[in-house]
Amino acid sequence: MTRAKALQGLALAMGYACVAIGLLHVLLGNAAIPGAESAGPTIDSLGRFLGAAFAGYGLAWLWAARQAPVPAGVVRWLTAVFLLGALGRLLSLAVEGRPHGFQLALGALELVLSPLLFWLADADVRERAEAQPV
Repeated sequence: MTRAKALQGLALAMGYACVAIGLLHVLLGNAAIPGAESAGPTIDSLGRFLGAAFAGYGLAWLWAARQAPVPAGVVRWLTAVFLLGALGRLLSLAVEGRPHGFQLALGALELVLSPLLFWLADADVRERAEAQPV
């Protein structure tokens, strides 16, 4: 598999996963967050709102994945947002303590995928440039 295909596949997976997770949060509210089922109406409202934003973030990934070439700058920005979320989880861990194990797993996944996505960001642009006759 080429780096460009890996980038496109990961971008599509990110997009579909974020849209699905975002819509799940909009529909289920607190019930979509392991360990937060009884967090109350304020957190439920916040979670549903942020779920809609997360679905929009996923749509941005899907848009990027369908461009030819996949735009490196957009991938870098989307990945930076993803990494910022992971850093927010680390800050929460330091300030508030250990969350539900599922949240720890998500944070680990975010910390592993971010460098990979940064590394792959320009793969499609490079492969298309190299394929052009001189």
